Amino acid sequence: MARKYFGTDGIRGTVGQAPITPDFVLRLAHAVGRVLRRTEAHPTVLIGKDTRISGYMLESALESGFNSAGVDVVLLGPVPTPAVAYLTRAQRANLGVVISASHNPFADNGIKFFSALGTKLPDDWEMAVEAALEEPPVWVESAQLGKSRRLDDAAGRYIEFCKSTCSHDLTLKGLKIVVDGANGAAYQIAPAVFHELGAEVIKIGCSPDGLNINKGVGATHPEALLDAVKSHGAHYGIALDGDADRLQMVDAQGRLYNGDELLYLIATERIGRGESVPGVVGTLMTNMAVEVALKSRGVKFVRAKVGDRYVLEELERQGWLLGGEGSGHLLVLDRHSTGDGLVSALQVLHACVDTGKTMAELLAGVTLFPQTLINVRLQPGQDWKTNTFLAEETRAVEAELADTGRVLIRASGTEPLLRVMVEARDPQQAQACAERLVAAVQAQVPA
Repeated sequence: MARKYFGTDGIRGTVGQAPITPDFVLRLAHAVGRVLRRTEAHPTVLIGKDTRISGYMLESALESGFNSAGVDVVLLGPVPTPAVAYLTRAQRANLGVVISASHNPFADNGIKFFSALGTKLPDDWEMAVEAALEEPPVWVESAQLGKSRRLDDAAGRYIEFCKSTCSHDLTLKGLKIVVDGANGAAYQIAPAVFHELGAEVIKIGCSPDGLNINKGVGATHPEALLDAVKSHGAHYGIALDGDADRLQMVDAQGRLYNGDELLYLIATERIGRGESVPGVVGTLMTNMAVEVALKSRGVKFVRAKVGDRYVLEELERQGWLLGGEGSGHLLVLDRHSTGDGLVSALQVLHACVDTGKTMAELLAGVTLFPQTLINVRLQPGQDWKTNTFLAEETRAVEAELADTGRVLIRASGTEPLLRVMVEARDPQQAQACAERLVAAVQAQVPA
C-alpha cells in the first residue's frame, strides 16, 4: 500500500491546501492518538513549532485532535526540530510532534513526528496512521479526554543539552561568530548557545515576524551570512534553516562549507584523536570527492537514499555513528538521536579549537568535485520515468562522463520537483550536461 500523505519528512504542503488545512490536521492528530492508544492507556505528546504564522492555527488543531483521542499535550512553543526530539526523550513522552516546513517559504507548513526515543518513526507506523485516517473518528468519553499544558523552560533545557554535547572545558572566548537563525525556530536559542560558551555573537536572521522565515537568510541563502562575516570581521559564520536541523558554515576568509565538507571534517578530526570511525553514511547526492577522500583514510562509505531518515536507517544497519547530506543535515549519533544544526556546529568548532586549525586546514584532504543541480517543476500528470528522450539523454551523458563524474535524477519527496544533478571534474561539462537533461525533461508534455 502506497503512502497517501507522508513524504520523506512527514506531511508537508501549502497552507490552506490539502492536506495542510486545520480540519485535516485535527483528523491527523486524532488518528495518531488512536494509534498511540493501542499500546498506551493515556499517552502524552510534545508539540513544538517554528515561527510561521500558520503555526498557531495548526498547533490548535493538533491539540484538539489529540485531546479528543484521550492524549495529553505538552506545548513547547517555537523550538528547533531537534529540540523536540531531545525533549520527547527527556520528558519520557510517547511522541514528539513538529510543526514546520523546514527550509521552505512561510506559505508552506508541515507536520512530522519523533518516537519516544527521539528518532524518526518507521514506514509501518506511518502506514498505520494513514489507515486510521480512513476510519471514522471515535471520540473518547469526557472523563478520558486529554489535557494540555505548556513547558515554559523548553528553550533553556535544550540550550543546556546542546552545551552538554561538547566537553565541559570547551570555551569559545575570543571568537566572534555570526549566527544566522533564518528567522526560524532557533532565533533565540542559537545565539544563546554560542554566547553562553563565551563567544561574541552577531545575530542576523533572528527577528521573525511569521512571514520572513528562510527569506533571504539561513542555510538556504548563505549570501547573507557571507556578507555579515566579512563586514564584522568574524572568525566563523553559522547558518541554520527554519527548523534548525541543517547547517552551513563560513570561515574568516569567506569560504562557505556545506554538509559534505563538514561531515568529512568531523569524521577525520575524530580519526586524528585516535577514535575509531569504521564508516560514514552519505546519500546519493554526496559529493564523490568525499567518498574518495574517506576511503583513502581507510573509512568505508555507504550511500543511502536522499533524506536524513534514510541516512539514519543505514547508520543503524551498519552500527556507525556519522552520516549526513550536503544540504547540512548531519547525524552524530553519539551526541544526538537526530540531525541537529547546533550540535553539528559545536562539533566543528570543538575540532577547530582543540586542534588549533582552521576549517580549511582540517579539510586539506578533500576538494569537492563541481556539481550542477537544477530543480525542474513537474506539471500535473507528468511521469518523468516514462520519458524515453530523457532516458536516452541520460545514457549519453553517462557515457560522456565515464569514470570522471556521475548523473543523479530523482523526484523531490516534498515538492512537485525533479532534481537533476550532474557531477564532473570539469564544472562547464557538469553544467552543460545538466542543461541537456533538463531540456529532455521539459520536452515531455503530460498527456
